[in-house]
Amino acid sequence: MVRTEPVVAVTLGDPSGIGPELVVKNFAEPNFERGACKVVIVGDEWLLKNAQKTVGVNIEATRITDFGETSQSSGEKIYFLPVNTMPEESLEVAVANQASGKSVLDALSFCLDAAQGRKIDAICFAPLNKHAMKMAGMAFEDELHFFADFLGVNSYFCEFNTLDGIWTSRISSHVPLKDISKYITTERIVQAGCLISDSLIKAGISNPRIAVAALNPHGGDGGTCGREEIEIITPAVSLLKEKRVNAHGPFPADTIFLKVRDGKYDAVVTMYHDQGQIAIKLLGFENGVTVQGGLPIPITTPAHGTAFDIAGENKANFNAMRKAFNLACVMGESQFRENPPPIDDLKEGSK
Repeated sequence: MVRTEPVVAVTLGDPSGIGPELVVKNFAEPNFERGACKVVIVGDEWLLKNAQKTVGVNIEATRITDFGETSQSSGEKIYFLPVNTMPEESLEVAVANQASGKSVLDALSFCLDAAQGRKIDAICFAPLNKHAMKMAGMAFEDELHFFADFLGVNSYFCEFNTLDGIWTSRISSHVPLKDISKYITTERIVQAGCLISDSLIKAGISNPRIAVAALNPHGGDGGTCGREEIEIITPAVSLLKEKRVNAHGPFPADTIFLKVRDGKYDAVVTMYHDQGQIAIKLLGFENGVTVQGGLPIPITTPAHGTAFDIAGENKANFNAMRKAFNLACVMGESQFRENPPPIDDLKEGSK
């Protein structure tokens, strides 16, 4: 049966953290937004039941065994697709461990397989723990590189962080500060600017206004504090304009977020991890969303972590999870419109 509606998969995150609680809280609210999307929760059945017990609510979800079953019914808001990733007796709450890391990798791999098979249009995953995933065998610096390798992505990709309409990308990410200058190239800045502009369009912004941050103090101060702005970043902004990206800058990094906060720009291309992360997290740590940019399917998650200090205590704030889910639905609908699943060539009764 051909799918006529977009499907968003939602995983429970690291079993040792607050992820399962966040998923339950998100879908326990009667008025959660999903647009035209069908929603499928993916994870261990015992883990979902435990999270519902912790939160004190039961979510109504139609149990299925394959993503394709969402096309066979109408009207349901939520589906649950159980997968066995770890036995309940292996659970260690509030600590990074191999079993939970493997659970995350298995659940995400299951969803990525479905994405490659065009069974789903977006993924929203609850918080995971990189250390636990590496303990379980992940050979990459972070989940984004794991996704890109799994999906065979060879083109430019990067992580975006968003907060209430403010987006950031970064030229370098999880690398030592001393190595940042190796990543600052005109080509990478152009790629980052084009990618975040395209992603904002898919998120519903028709003409995104992109600010590009400087690398050096005071934007290099005319070259007295560094020449990257003159030799690399300004030429990149010019090239972005030639590509019809609404880009501006470079702007000193210590003031550009004031302009963004005041609504003058929709996004900032930053040069390294903390340049954007500090600003975004100060503006609203509990509302931030991370988008895995440059992949063939939209993938979102809360920008915060697994919060082991409050895991299992029903204290977790689900605002960021709600926003990550809402964004996955918006981008999933766009993905479905632009890349609808192929129509089965086999007609009824043919061989």
